[in-house]
Amino acid sequence: QVQLVESGGGLVQPGGSLRLSCAASGSTLRNFGIGWFRQAPGKEREGVACISSYDDSTLYVDSVKGRFTISRDSAKNTVYLQMNRLKPEDTAVYYCAVDPLRDFCSFSDYEYDDWGQGTQVTVSS
Repeated sequence: QVQLVESGGGLVQPGGSLRLSCAASGSTLRNFGIGWFRQAPGKEREGVACISSYDDSTLYVDSVKGRFTISRDSAKNTVYLQMNRLKPEDTAVYYCAVDPLRDFCSFSDYEYDDWGQGTQVTVSS
């Protein structure tokens, strides 16, 4: 089992930036696909970005393409989500999760086994 801890959330004005971190213990993140998901109040959880274990290929939901970047630092056993040009509709609790089986990531949350506790991102003026 992988323990995940997200950090880096907070309150930011529209147009601002945040970098979320997903730090792992109990296993090496380099071996896994990692996904970032978010859930806004009253809405279903949605996949935002993921990075594959096979070749570090990435996938983004259309609403964040060109603004968000997912990356991993194997030395720190951490995956990041750089979020630029934030919008009020990006407000949500953001979670990272581990897919231990598949070579290529997806936004099917049932494929992810271990989840962090989440970090709140609020975009507001």
